[in-house]
Amino acid sequence: MLFSHERNDLRQVFFNAWNKHNKHTPLEPMEQIIVQVIKLHPEYHHFFENSSSNLNKDFSPEMGETNPFLHLSMHIAIHEQLSVNQPQGITGNYKKLLKKTNDPHETEHELMDCLGEMIWLAQRENKAPDEKVYMDCIKLKLGIAN
Repeated sequence: MLFSHERNDLRQVFFNAWNKHNKHTPLEPMEQIIVQVIKLHPEYHHFFENSSSNLNKDFSPEMGETNPFLHLSMHIAIHEQLSVNQPQGITGNYKKLLKKTNDPHETEHELMDCLGEMIWLAQRENKAPDEKVYMDCIKLKLGIAN
């Protein structure tokens, strides 16, 4: 159950996947993706080992706190986008950006900057996310004129 309107239900999926991984218990396909992304972020390993203290934690950007659930969920969203090439052209642009960074994880972070900008603009303007904003941002990172 990855999709839920309840914040803690969604968060518990991350804790459960990490716990199963640490106990060498078989993982469901979505749990495998979650664990793969958590493994790329050793700074979060301790966080996911303590669900009782961290399940309800709020994160304040003003205090310099990164929300690990948001960060990892954005990685997962990008993995999904790349797997289906949506928005159209994301996979090709990812490959081009990867040639510049030579690091798949860093390339995902570059895409996350653009994904975050698109989401922020949509929220600020109370509109649906605009794929054009997302893709234009990625093209800027590639030095491609819009």
